[in-house]
Amino acid sequence: MPRLALYTFGVLKFPLTDSAPLAQEFYASGEAVYREISRRPGYIAHAEPARHVQGDLFDADWGEWGKFTVPAWYAKGRTAETAALATTLSLWSDLRPAFDAVYTGLHRTALTRRHDWFDGTGRSGHVLWWLPDGSLPTWQDGVRRLHLLGEHGSAPHAFTFPRSFAPDGTPIDR
Repeated sequence: MPRLALYTFGVLKFPLTDSAPLAQEFYASGEAVYREISRRPGYIAHAEPARHVQGDLFDADWGEWGKFTVPAWYAKGRTAETAALATTLSLWSDLRPAFDAVYTGLHRTALTRRHDWFDGTGRSGHVLWWLPDGSLPTWQDGVRRLHLLGEHGSAPHAFTFPRSFAPDGTPIDR
């Protein structure tokens, strides 16, 4: 049975290690969102570093999820002190559970605050694609798929929630 990969990427207005209340609020919100999402039906796993240090993304050990990378257009910091990005890579049993996790609960509440926390990039903040059962997406896969989405729009190999595709490549009507 195919599984669904979801990669998200956003550029923050502040570094992750910023001590300002707005940055700390974002970070605390993210922790709560991850806890809630990990208990949702259809959730399989998400990329986590072997050792979690706030802001340390580029040098962290991500295991089977591969070497951490970001889109080429990301122009902010790459150290633990300067990284100003929020990104996720997760694996789901199907499209509906992933959609529900993003657009309900704590994540939906967090989405209402996105303009406080994120710079607008004019690019899609997420991309989805189907994987064969038993495989994991990598950070490199996510970046490549986000690039394909930006270049060609939604297609069976890189799509968004509003323009989704079934595992066999047929469009899903919403």
